[in-house]
Amino acid sequence: MYVQLQQLLTALALGLLVGLQRERAAKRLAGLRTFALVTLSGTLAAQLAPALGPWLVVIGLLGVIAAVVTGNFVAVRSGGADPGQTTELAMLVMYLVGVYVAVGPLPLAVALGAGVAVLLHLKPALQGLVARIGDADFRAIMSFVVVSLVVLPVLPDRTFGPYHVLNPRQVWLMVVLIVGIGLAGYLAYKLLGTRGGSLLGGLLGGLISSTATTVTFARRTRAQEDTSGPAAAVILLASAVAFARVLVEIGVVAGGFFRTAALPLGLLALLFFAIAFVGWLRQAGHDQVMPEPKNPSELRGALAFAALYAGILLAVAAAREHLGSGGLYAVAVISGLTDVDAITLSTSNLVRDGGLDAGTGWRIIAIAALSNLGFKAGAVAFLGRRALLARIALGYGVVAVAGLALLLLWP
Repeated sequence: MYVQLQQLLTALALGLLVGLQRERAAKRLAGLRTFALVTLSGTLAAQLAPALGPWLVVIGLLGVIAAVVTGNFVAVRSGGADPGQTTELAMLVMYLVGVYVAVGPLPLAVALGAGVAVLLHLKPALQGLVARIGDADFRAIMSFVVVSLVVLPVLPDRTFGPYHVLNPRQVWLMVVLIVGIGLAGYLAYKLLGTRGGSLLGGLLGGLISSTATTVTFARRTRAQEDTSGPAAAVILLASAVAFARVLVEIGVVAGGFFRTAALPLGLLALLFFAIAFVGWLRQAGHDQVMPEPKNPSELRGALAFAALYAGILLAVAAAREHLGSGGLYAVAVISGLTDVDAITLSTSNLVRDGGLDAGTGWRIIAIAALSNLGFKAGAVAFLGRRALLARIALGYGVVAVAGLALLLLWP
């Protein structure tokens, strides 16, 4: 009885949540009470189905459809019809969510119901996103669809080449992961617009490309006076997000390895975020215009990353076999100069497959990340003002010293 009561209360809460959103949107067809009753009816039908038969769920769905049709008919006759179909579809979905509350995992049912409410609430934001996406952006998004849903399934899932580490499907899966992370940041940029402070700039910059963000804002300080402070805040935060992004990539690719790497790499990420937060507080209120980032889902960029990832995978395998750990660390330094994602993913795959121990794996990734900091510091020195270099040098230096200490002292 307790389980059934929990299911009914959950269905009621989810229905009220979605109904509240529709009520605020001033939809005449259905609001707070209607959505609560629809979701409850789905859960009740599913609970009674074992005793009365599975057709009860279908009958309940037909009843909801009949109520929707009747409500629209009355609205048309009274001249108050809503030309959209969102509320009607939401009613059908919430009935099925109510059914799922009783027959499926409860956390997933809650996530589905909450997701419906959020999706309905985001209508203006989603319309703004569509308005900001141009033809070139749309073609690039379709390119990501090709990369993830067309190319990936047809690639062979077996190893080729020297050292038996090149698996075409695994290589391309890493491409999909990296392009997907970058595309999420790019769409967030399109959704939020070009205006944003240092906090927004750093977060999106770290998701899309911390190196590109560093180069862009360093160049900006050459062209504009008194922008070194906000630019430094953006660069530091983007670099901190890049450290967190490394942990996400490890967690997605190799869960077991993540348990070993999370603490040392997580400490470095937390330290970096603390430094970046202090920099942001110092520049709070000094808004910066976010520069238009390059769309990360273009096929040319995906192919370039695939080639880079495969090359680093071979280099790590060769160094492991012929040069030992010293060779692996040298590969990490060189590859980290331009890209941390490729060495992170290749190392994670090797650790997951048993070709590398986890302790050496996280050290390789940490060295690559620190090497990348050195590259970005050089870019700032070459492209930006001295004031910008002075502002980021302390933060980068603290993280570098902490990273070297961890590499030497961590058991």
